Amino acid sequence: MAYETGRITTPDPSAVTTRDQLGEFVRAMLQDFERSGHAEWENPTLDRFLEALAAVVEARFVDGEAAAQEVATWRLVAELLAAATVYE
Repeated sequence: MAYETGRITTPDPSAVTTRDQLGEFVRAMLQDFERSGHAEWENPTLDRFLEALAAVVEARFVDGEAAAQEVATWRLVAELLAAATVYE
């Protein structure tokens, strides 16, 4: 299947709440990459992935009171990693 701008990794970051689950999530991302992500992700090389990860972290917008209360969580890390696979 062709993707105009690439596709996001298939593992779902929404259930990640612990460090161990984040490790499992990252391993699942690696399996997805090895299966077809290298050809289908928008950012399939380390330099492109890290550039996208930096951009998605910098572009993250949290408004108002939520910004003052935002605390990094394992889920947030997983969501940022997943977003970096497709972020342009």
